[in-house]
Amino acid sequence: MLGRLAAVTVVVEGSHVLMISILVLFVGALLTRKFSLLERYSIPPAVTGGILCSGIVALLYKFADIQITFDNRLRDLLLLIFFSTIGLSAKFRDLAAGGRALIVLVAVATGFLAIQDLTGVLLAKALGVHPAYGLFGGSVSLAGGFGTAIAWGDVAVEAGLTYARETGIAFATVGLIAGGILGGPVGEWLVRRHRLEPVDTAEPGDAADGATNAQQESWRVKDTLGTIFVLAVCVELGDLVNQLLFANGVVLPGFLTAMGIGIVITNTADLAGRPLSTAAIDRLGQLALPLFLSMSLMGMQLWVLGGAVGKILLVLTIQVLVMTAFAVAVIFRAMGRDYDAAVIASGFVGLGLGATPVGIANMEALTSKYAPSPKAFLVIPLVGAFFIDIANAAVIKFFVALPIISGMNP
Repeated sequence: MLGRLAAVTVVVEGSHVLMISILVLFVGALLTRKFSLLERYSIPPAVTGGILCSGIVALLYKFADIQITFDNRLRDLLLLIFFSTIGLSAKFRDLAAGGRALIVLVAVATGFLAIQDLTGVLLAKALGVHPAYGLFGGSVSLAGGFGTAIAWGDVAVEAGLTYARETGIAFATVGLIAGGILGGPVGEWLVRRHRLEPVDTAEPGDAADGATNAQQESWRVKDTLGTIFVLAVCVELGDLVNQLLFANGVVLPGFLTAMGIGIVITNTADLAGRPLSTAAIDRLGQLALPLFLSMSLMGMQLWVLGGAVGKILLVLTIQVLVMTAFAVAVIFRAMGRDYDAAVIASGFVGLGLGATPVGIANMEALTSKYAPSPKAFLVIPLVGAFFIDIANAAVIKFFVALPIISGMNP
């Protein structure tokens, strides 16, 4: 549904965007503390505050004829920075430690991405909308999360899919909630149904503690400045690689090439005996992601989705059923049908419907009740932080090239 032209248009730029985005984060954090439901389902403050801000923007548009738009240049830079930190965190030695379980999970996850997109495209066609929108009701927004939804949404808008960005953000939002709600019950059901007993007898919480040891490293100014320099290199070289690929007919989102440069740099530094500061990388990533999300969400034009809410909920319901069946029938079996497999299935639900942090939160809830699962806490973060984005990009590119999508006008 197209919105009318507003009588007054206000463009927010520069430092004002940064100030408002930080305020949005603080408001989101306050709401999370006030409403336990938000904390229980691991809803990020950037999402809560951003949606509230976009709601206010929509009310101003509807009742005061004021349209507020935000300059996206800083937001786009933060996206590249965040995915660069993901690449800089991907160590080959960690990937090797995952062993067979990691390889199997990556293969199975790639198959699921194709199923998720196929489901979305078929549903979009059945609902009478352009099949390309089905990708935003599939792996672009659900497995990909906000970052991927916004990045591919901008590409789709340029190609003529007017509401792609807002549709992607809407699915990413409801998918985040669904992933947090569904993951725990799926893992709980598998443990009880199969009477699974954990092999590891360590105290609950130990597995998760191992994942945070790197964050206890001292964070020095020199390390931070060096990391900022490396991030700038990732962004610049990633843009150069993108230009070269584009000249040869290959189009990829800028965040993917920036992440790839980060992977090369961090592993080269390790081989040279000059590892990068893990603490600085983690903290800069923790700054970039919420700022990026808040900037992305606070300017959503919610009014353009007014007539699509029912369709979005219908598609999400079917995608939730597909995810549940896949986690129980495929992920659990492929991972060995044991306690670790149940925890991994729980994490995969959060990862496949929402985001990696949601999957980890699902696993922490399950292991805090039963026992640690070091295997799960190794493979799920690795798949979520590295492999899923690369596999997702390949699957999306495959579907975009299909005649049912590329051969139709938006």
